[in-house]
Amino acid sequence: MRRIDTLDDIAEGLADLLRVHPELAGIAERAGPLPLRRSTPGFESLASVIVSQQVSKASADSIWKRLIDVIDPLTPETYLAGGEDAWRIAGLSRAKQATLARISESIIAKELDLYDLCDRPIEEAMQVMTSVKGIGPWTAEVYLLFSAGHADVFPAGDVALQHAYAHAYGESVRPDSKALKVFAERWSPWRGVAARLFWAYYAATRGRDATPVP
Repeated sequence: MRRIDTLDDIAEGLADLLRVHPELAGIAERAGPLPLRRSTPGFESLASVIVSQQVSKASADSIWKRLIDVIDPLTPETYLAGGEDAWRIAGLSRAKQATLARISESIIAKELDLYDLCDRPIEEAMQVMTSVKGIGPWTAEVYLLFSAGHADVFPAGDVALQHAYAHAYGESVRPDSKALKVFAERWSPWRGVAARLFWAYYAATRGRDATPVP
């Protein structure tokens, strides 16, 4: 099981992608350096992914700061002990409050081991994670990509990735998650590097024109 742990791993993956898929060269040039974006596995890391669901980065950062201020340290036990008052102060939606409570309960009951999942095959880890209500494919994939360091994960449900793909390939309508997932299979076993590439491309080109890849 290949992991992305260092910038050297990203460089190796990008070199392999460009060798096999030279049409990505223009995207890589526009994207610039690709960030590592690794985080330590565990409850706090998964909680940060939950917080970032369906909100802007600025909103997610603000909610996250309040959450770790009001519940410190942030663990399954302290999250549950904080209760609804702390969750409201942090600005968590009802749905996110409930999801983090279920995750906390599952970890405490030893039904969910976020460290063990990092060493499991992607499909198996995805199945375990998405069995917890509130953890969807995007959340599980982002956790496995950035916390576990899996090299072959592409969160096709990510809106930024969908927009980046459509922009890069000159398509007027962004693909849905199913279509992008199928397309991204060609980038295996480095789909995790491809995801970083298109996120960086999205950031570099958002708000201005870019030359599509033929």
